[in-house]
Amino acid sequence: MNAKDLINYMIPPLKPQDNISKVRQWMDELRLSELPVVENGRFLGIIDEELILNDELQYPVVGDYPLVGQNCVVQSGNHYYEVLKVSGVEGFRIVAVVDELHQYIGVVSIEDVVEAFAKNSSVSTPGAIIGLRLKFHDYSLSDISRIIEANEAKILSSYLSPHSEDPNDLHLTLKINKEEITHIIASLEQSGFFVENSYNVANSSFDEKERIDILMKYLKL
Repeated sequence: MNAKDLINYMIPPLKPQDNISKVRQWMDELRLSELPVVENGRFLGIIDEELILNDELQYPVVGDYPLVGQNCVVQSGNHYYEVLKVSGVEGFRIVAVVDELHQYIGVVSIEDVVEAFAKNSSVSTPGAIIGLRLKFHDYSLSDISRIIEANEAKILSSYLSPHSEDPNDLHLTLKINKEEITHIIASLEQSGFFVENSYNVANSSFDEKERIDILMKYLKL
């Protein structure tokens, strides 16, 4: 799925000459803290709630404000992973989409990307999640995959990141297509892998916040 497929046409662009009262009204009505600013088809940047609430920046129109997020842009044909990456690097919840001539097309909200990701990926597929802690020289997805497949299961997706407690270690998150993973965990541990955590979806009691945390781990690039 590409960026152009996720454009939210309910988020309108502002013009530099728009009155700041219009910004406040749109933010209230749309429940957004960020809005794109466009002039003659060119994306100029983002005006956010922090700017308009700054007592030292009380200007009458949008164009008087020091806009932010000028680099929060992707091409229309970019994969939505690139949208997530740009959002994470730039630190904004909306990402502008432009065509090959750099003409503004619209914006994608991160909430829309998360929803699309959940609908079109293994996140919504039944199965368990396993977290492994390992050294870099021990990392071999092919070896881990063979162990899991020997237990008649498949890896649906994986996410590798530096370990939160020690950046010299790695944390590997795996989504498995089986909900009962007792034998898989035992086989991994017998092969010398340290299973740090696991979530058996069939019997899990973890709450919604933990579900969201796991989803965001999959989204972090």
